[in-house]
Amino acid sequence: MLTPILDSSASMPLYEQLYRHIRGEIEAGRLAAGERLPSKRALAAHLKISVVTVEGAYNQLLAEGYLRSQPKRGFFVQAAEAAPARTSPGPLPPPEEPTRPTFRYNFSTSAVDTALFPFATWAKLMREVLSQQEDTLLNTPHPQGVPELREAIAAHLYRFRGIRADPAQIVVGAGSEVLTSLLVQLLGREGRYGVENPGYTKTHRILGSCGAQVEPIPLDDQGLVVEELDRHKVQVVHVTPSHHFPLGIIMPVTRRQALLRWAAQQPGRYILEDDYDSEFRFSGRPIPALQSLDNGERVIYLNTFAKSLAPSLRISYMVLPPHLLERWRREFWFYSSTVPSFEQYALARFMDRGHFERHLNRTRTRYKARREALLAAARDTGLTQVGSFDGGDAGLHLLLWMDRRWNEQELAARAAEVGVGVSPLSICDLTPPPIDRPPALIMGYTRVAAEDMAPALSLLKSAWGF
Repeated sequence: MLTPILDSSASMPLYEQLYRHIRGEIEAGRLAAGERLPSKRALAAHLKISVVTVEGAYNQLLAEGYLRSQPKRGFFVQAAEAAPARTSPGPLPPPEEPTRPTFRYNFSTSAVDTALFPFATWAKLMREVLSQQEDTLLNTPHPQGVPELREAIAAHLYRFRGIRADPAQIVVGAGSEVLTSLLVQLLGREGRYGVENPGYTKTHRILGSCGAQVEPIPLDDQGLVVEELDRHKVQVVHVTPSHHFPLGIIMPVTRRQALLRWAAQQPGRYILEDDYDSEFRFSGRPIPALQSLDNGERVIYLNTFAKSLAPSLRISYMVLPPHLLERWRREFWFYSSTVPSFEQYALARFMDRGHFERHLNRTRTRYKARREALLAAARDTGLTQVGSFDGGDAGLHLLLWMDRRWNEQELAARAAEVGVGVSPLSICDLTPPPIDRPPALIMGYTRVAAEDMAPALSLLKSAWGF
């Protein structure tokens, strides 16, 4: 007769204690296949528990296939293979978080100043969404994103980027990584994908992880060298024409037209235009998007709210040419939207009511002041005597070119020793750089206040000894 030790004072119910005991006996082989178990009443009387408790344990064992029931005969152990031996001696330790260096002054390009985020306005809009959109909030959103947000994005693109896009062409996704991965599925893994070199290495890794063959394409002072695309047999190319990362090149219209001509020469060629920080231009009119010049439906426009609002918002979008939209709907209509409706509705209201435009104006003013403070501090400390800044009058970072006598990895290491975070240009190289390229450092200015630029560069002066 089964005689487990049951504890009526334990938090685990008695039926589950009994179920676990019997299951363990079966898995250990102490109850053999075909062996008959006591009746519910007999076992209940033996253990001095209720029949309902035994019935609950038996029913769970029946549901999981450990027992079988034969009418008028009782319960029998079901034949089963022995469970595989435990390979781990116990519970696994929690995964180690990747360690990130902390700096007193961090010129990283991977974050924004969260203090500029309009928390009060955003919270108000989220409360409105909760109270006013109960019927739609918990339903499955449109696969391309809620119509209200796509309409707001289309209006924004027309006003600020010169893009005429129907809201139906827009697909909203949880980050550019998700959208890029889906584009590889849409356009195919067979063709070669070109990426800028140096460039945003994450794009190279994403494309490669999707099974695409990726070709690094060199740049000159006007951006991506179009002639290299044919030499590398590229079908799809990813570019940042409005503000290259990290070199800061703004592709002139002649090079843009050459790129569009390349795409039009053969069917199946496409340009992925990544307009990642186009909102931040500090003088003159905004540079029109490459997509606004495209009459052949060869440009797929990508953008994100990671730089303009916050990386954690995880809302990006793309504009598909009409013929690709038809294919998208045929092949990906079963996909669910990867962005929660809650955030989509809140962002739609944020844009419709002019909050996004006002937020951009406010952050643009702040970041411009930091950029000017960085350049002024460079002059005051004498940094401009051993290096020069480049990057176009746009974006959220500058490139500091240094004299050839310096080593950029050593400069970054020395800066880290005094609490200043800067990145060497070489982290963006996909192939060894030209031997005659001067050393350079990438300096983002979103996380360093204007009043901190002078002390930060004074530390660099002491660390580098210029």
